[in-house]
Amino acid sequence: MQHIDHLNKLKIISLGIDTYHENVIFMRSDCPICRSEGFTALTRLVVHHNQNSIIATLNVIHSNLLQENEAALSDMAQKRLLVNEGDFISISHLKPIESLSDVRAKMYHKKIDETAYHRIINDITNGLYSDIEIAAFIAACAGDNLDLDEITWLTKAMIDSGFKLKWDKKIILDKHCVGGLPGNRTTPIIVAIVAAAGLTIPKTSSRAITSPAGTADTMETMTNVNLSIETIKEVVDKEGGCFAWGGSVKLSPADDMLITIEKALDIDSSGQMIASVLSKKAAAGSTHVVIEIPLGETAKVRTLDEALQLQYYLKAVGSAINLMVEVLITDGSQPIGKGIGPALEAMDVLAVLRNQKDAPLDLKEKSLMIAGVLLELSGKVEKGKGSTEAKKILENGTAYAKFMAICIAQGGFTEPKFAAHKIEIKSEIAGIVTAIDNRKLAKIANLPEHPIVHRQVFILTHPSAPKYKNSKHCLPFMPSRRENYNIRLII
Repeated sequence: MQHIDHLNKLKIISLGIDTYHENVIFMRSDCPICRSEGFTALTRLVVHHNQNSIIATLNVIHSNLLQENEAALSDMAQKRLLVNEGDFISISHLKPIESLSDVRAKMYHKKIDETAYHRIINDITNGLYSDIEIAAFIAACAGDNLDLDEITWLTKAMIDSGFKLKWDKKIILDKHCVGGLPGNRTTPIIVAIVAAAGLTIPKTSSRAITSPAGTADTMETMTNVNLSIETIKEVVDKEGGCFAWGGSVKLSPADDMLITIEKALDIDSSGQMIASVLSKKAAAGSTHVVIEIPLGETAKVRTLDEALQLQYYLKAVGSAINLMVEVLITDGSQPIGKGIGPALEAMDVLAVLRNQKDAPLDLKEKSLMIAGVLLELSGKVEKGKGSTEAKKILENGTAYAKFMAICIAQGGFTEPKFAAHKIEIKSEIAGIVTAIDNRKLAKIANLPEHPIVHRQVFILTHPSAPKYKNSKHCLPFMPSRRENYNIRLII
């Protein structure tokens, strides 16, 4: 029987607890280490095994789930520490994390320098911050608490925190939308058009933060997006483009940790958003990027002054990190397409790519406009003729063929389907739809998913209501149950 130093070591028991990226250790309140050191819940500890160590947050157990000489680690902590059930670990006190003093300074609206941002991002990437401490950093940077210098420094720190893709071609294209517009799923269409034109566009996307679906979420209903660096290179070398989740390849890994907390807080501040977007583009090896800013009363960006300031910051930070950034301020007054949510947005994308008669015209036109700007930015297409060339590539079926080829190269294609359940909510009175609240629709579609039921909601106007020629939408509503809704808007 192996000897155990009860004052120094604990035996690992696997409990299978998922805490995402945060390292958590579970110990009994009456275990020798907790008693002798006075450790309490949420204490940050250093956990050692052989030559490896991690920093973990303590969760205290007051039951017989563990014995006095046992401890458990969250799945991620166990993986990072390279321990198995039955191995022994030791615990030590955590020395103060110096970069937290920088976070505290920022909380009091003080400007911190470039070195401070590198310290903070490196410590977050290396797992030294708890979720609470990451949330403090996010809150400290929210609002207008980052100036142009700080946004640039934060962006550079996030680029340096992870892997960087390198390509043999002079022009590497990319695009991004700052969000806030439900159904605005132009990316898959644009990537297909640009790649079909013989250009290179390795698209890595984040998952949604405050919206019902991001590009990675929508594409995941049709193909594999969890691609390795090697697979991304293979797909792009073969097809000219890809659809990958950036978090799976550790491009700006600190960004994905920040996004997880931002989603929980429902915060998407402009400074961190700029750093998030541009760090991912630079890490992916992009040289020329088009960024869309939807502007509308219920969009993420609500005023022209805000849009123009964001445009200036994006171009200025892009220049500082050697990115050619073109910014488009577009109409964000109402949702795009017919569907809101991953599966329904995927159906809209396919309808456009397949040139179906019922394809949403607004989604098609916006995709052609942005794809046209990218074609012109590359120098391959003459200025002013980008949209015409993009339309030709789309309508002759070349873009759809390229889309399918990329999906097959990434592991296959799955046709998105309607959910098994649906609810129709009809207007009780006749009338004309004149406005729609993007934020309320996004909030409804982003409600937590029910463990059993996944529903689609069909919203219709009253049968006798006159149709509004420029609208596809009706008034927002509130459901009575907290379930996950894909919303299809019909008039």
